[in-house]
Amino acid sequence: MIGKPLVVLGSVNADHILQVKELPRPGETVTGHGYRVVPGGKGANQAVAAVRLGARTAFIACVGEDDFGRRMKDAFQAKGMDTRGIMVEEGMPTGMAMIFVAENGENCIGISPEANACLTPERLAPHLGLIRGASALLMQMETPMETVIMAAEEAKKAGVPVALNPAPARSLPEELLKNLAIITPNETEAAALTGIAIQDAASAMEAAACLHGMGVATVIITLGAKGAFVSAKGRGAVVPGFHVTPVDTTAAGDTFNGALMAALQRGDQLPEAIAFSHAAAALSVMRMGAQTSIPTRKEAEDFLRAQR
Repeated sequence: MIGKPLVVLGSVNADHILQVKELPRPGETVTGHGYRVVPGGKGANQAVAAVRLGARTAFIACVGEDDFGRRMKDAFQAKGMDTRGIMVEEGMPTGMAMIFVAENGENCIGISPEANACLTPERLAPHLGLIRGASALLMQMETPMETVIMAAEEAKKAGVPVALNPAPARSLPEELLKNLAIITPNETEAAALTGIAIQDAASAMEAAACLHGMGVATVIITLGAKGAFVSAKGRGAVVPGFHVTPVDTTAAGDTFNGALMAALQRGDQLPEAIAFSHAAAALSVMRMGAQTSIPTRKEAEDFLRAQR
């Protein structure tokens, strides 16, 4: 792969996964099976997705001074990722997530940032050159807000388009939103950002218009199995997804984002990039785990051809 890299800035987690019949209600204890620990974290998931789906990728993150963190950095490098921006935090464990996966594929997740919280503006500063030389910057919200703001400002000043997957859901300051080229919330995240409940295409258009008013050029509201509402250049429409039987939805959104940036990096127009992203996400929900579920570029392209 040649050209400038996509730079992903974000989290690295050890995902502790337990399969259960139904997600537990408050105060309820459930018996599960299939417990395992697998690589995760929204930043790592999206970086791995971008690489696997064809993008030249560099990753900026913090991992703990533990075996999991060391193995993750080695694994990223083995995948062909530029790992110069991955820092090992002395005396800290790698971030972790506790994930329940129900039989219908739905999940609930609790996270502890640990080393991810160490990705401060001071730790980012030596790696700003990597961002300034990127084809695009992709971020999420599992690292400190001030770092995300700093990275977006530096990228915008350098003419590097910034994409934000605003997950987990929270309100965002104007100083961040004004520097974004693309935002990719799901329905819950779009509602948290705009105060508008996403119930249909009309409400999605209203939320997108609100985000455009905050300075974001392209708004992509992911709608799960229904596809995505895409709004850019004064036009908005639902781009349908693909109906599959889900096994585990854990990394579907991350796969979509990595695929989107990989497709845009190679020059696909937005409609084609969205279709490719839907295909990759559909394949991911038919497999267990986070990074273990992400398909290759060939698998996504083959699936897309078969569907068409």
